[in-house]
Amino acid sequence: MNEIIKMAVTVVGVLVAVLTAASLLIWGERRLLSLWQDRLGPNRVGPLGLGQVVADMIKIFTKEDRTPPFVDKPLFVLAPAIIMTTTLLSFAVVCFAPGIVVADLNVGLLFFLGLSAMGVYSVVLAGWSSNSKYPLLGAMRAAGQMFGYEVFMGLSLMGVVMCAGSFDLREIVLAQKRVWFCVPQVVGFVVFLIAGFAETRRLPLDLPETENELVAGYHTEYSGMKFGMFYVGEYVGIVLISSLMTVLFFGGWLGPWLPAPAWFCLKTMAIVCFFVLCRATLMRPRYDQLMSFGWKVLLPLSLANVLITGAVILLRRAP
Repeated sequence: MNEIIKMAVTVVGVLVAVLTAASLLIWGERRLLSLWQDRLGPNRVGPLGLGQVVADMIKIFTKEDRTPPFVDKPLFVLAPAIIMTTTLLSFAVVCFAPGIVVADLNVGLLFFLGLSAMGVYSVVLAGWSSNSKYPLLGAMRAAGQMFGYEVFMGLSLMGVVMCAGSFDLREIVLAQKRVWFCVPQVVGFVVFLIAGFAETRRLPLDLPETENELVAGYHTEYSGMKFGMFYVGEYVGIVLISSLMTVLFFGGWLGPWLPAPAWFCLKTMAIVCFFVLCRATLMRPRYDQLMSFGWKVLLPLSLANVLITGAVILLRRAP
């Protein structure tokens, strides 16, 4: 009974923490963008503009949730639910600190990659079911971008798996007691970082929803709560990718002096700030440049990283 209560508390705590972090990130992103671009950010509603998050949530809840008559209604309604479900389920295997994990699976990394692949269905179904040109173009871009960059994301993590000898995220963190994997696996880290931008569809790789080309891409026809699920799901995805980078390349909760959860949160926040900084400074490439860069640069780099890592491990084990 105690185990069931402990599990329930952990699940609720993780959900509340993730959704709270995603909500605050909406405010934090605007404040950081205004700082880096030398302009005013949210500063009217509440102290430091914190009330802007509440105002945005009220707007989403009260705005008309319109379903256009020309859409494929079942798929149109299902699409935003998929992205929220797959993203939140991925947090089940993230180890926030010793003992703070929903499901300590020995294949936790594969679980994340599988759910990440399923998340593609959300944007593809959203564009297809909208029965409109701009959403369909955005969905086609998203399908090519996300399917392609999932390959590089998976290959970039094989070096980490070989170094740790496990797909268990807890074991991967413990394997970094001597040195973080961002040092020996710097190539894998860079590839995973770029693939993370593509998977979350964030600037500069937000080509499936470019407002100056496709209005809003795959979620052009969405409004109200259904649009809100896409909107919040994007920020939840940023927190997820940042958390996984912390676990896979920056030692997770490991660190001196501070409590383990504090180290995890600080590292994750630093990576989230880097995501926002890239949005403020980098320009968007053309779609053909993005796909060409992935298959011609990231794929060879990922394969070379796997080969070199395997060779080094074999040489170290040789008598």
